[in-house]
Amino acid sequence: MKRSISKEDLSQEVFDLYDLYAHDQIDRRTFVSRLSQYAAGGVTVAALLDYLMPKYATARQVQPGDPRLDEEYVTYASPRGGGTIRGLLAWPAGAAGPWPGVVVVHENRGLNPHIEDVCRRAALAGFVALAPDALTPLGGYPGNDDEGRALQRQRDRDEMLEDFIAGFDYLKRHPRCTGRAGVVGFCFGGWVANMMAVRVPELGAAVPFYGGQPAAEDVPTIQAPLMLHFAGLDARVNAGWPAYEAALMEHQKAYSTHFYPHVNHGFHNDTTPRYDEAAARKAWQRTVDFLRENLA
Repeated sequence: MKRSISKEDLSQEVFDLYDLYAHDQIDRRTFVSRLSQYAAGGVTVAALLDYLMPKYATARQVQPGDPRLDEEYVTYASPRGGGTIRGLLAWPAGAAGPWPGVVVVHENRGLNPHIEDVCRRAALAGFVALAPDALTPLGGYPGNDDEGRALQRQRDRDEMLEDFIAGFDYLKRHPRCTGRAGVVGFCFGGWVANMMAVRVPELGAAVPFYGGQPAAEDVPTIQAPLMLHFAGLDARVNAGWPAYEAALMEHQKAYSTHFYPHVNHGFHNDTTPRYDEAAARKAWQRTVDFLRENLA
């Protein structure tokens, strides 16, 4: 007999396996094959797959067309990256602005509905928010994350970084923006947020969620204050933190760090069972407060 699955039913090995798959370290065939060893007690592989995959429609916190917001899709030039990039721009409705700007950077699968949702959340918090889609040169986010990851692998990482830097330049000059802007990014986007701090002297603030770190020799150029969020169980990303912190300390950079114990990489993403509501809410409130303070 089939039975429903809860987060507590799954061992940490299942979440670690999903992390490998989501970050292209194993292919789908290997993922499914290795996942099969955890199918027992009426839980099928198909049920495990369904449980682990994102649920975008049901997890959305801010619906498109929310009357509290105005939003539109825009395009901007990225001559050193993908040429022309499309993104979602959202801002508070019923007020003239301008507002501080926030670039919201997606994970390794393009501008999916979850990151659009985060963009709208940032707008509700009092920012004009831009969520670019680095898959624009390849036709944009294709509608599912598996194909999105495959497309993103076709793009050069440094060229995508240029796309988000160009997005920052577009946003800070936008008439709805005060000219002060920062960045928040998740996973791949966390790496982008770190690297924008390295590359963009006028960046007002950077908030990487479980993002890869820049090389120690890049740290001296960082001017923006950093707020870094890490998942306690995320051994893959956390391994790079000690060297990064040592360089930040050596060069007297402004940063704060928050480790959330007993949660997985992706804990802020409420579309998968890696989500941890308490940690995600705390991290997001800290992020909003930090951005408000530094982008005022």
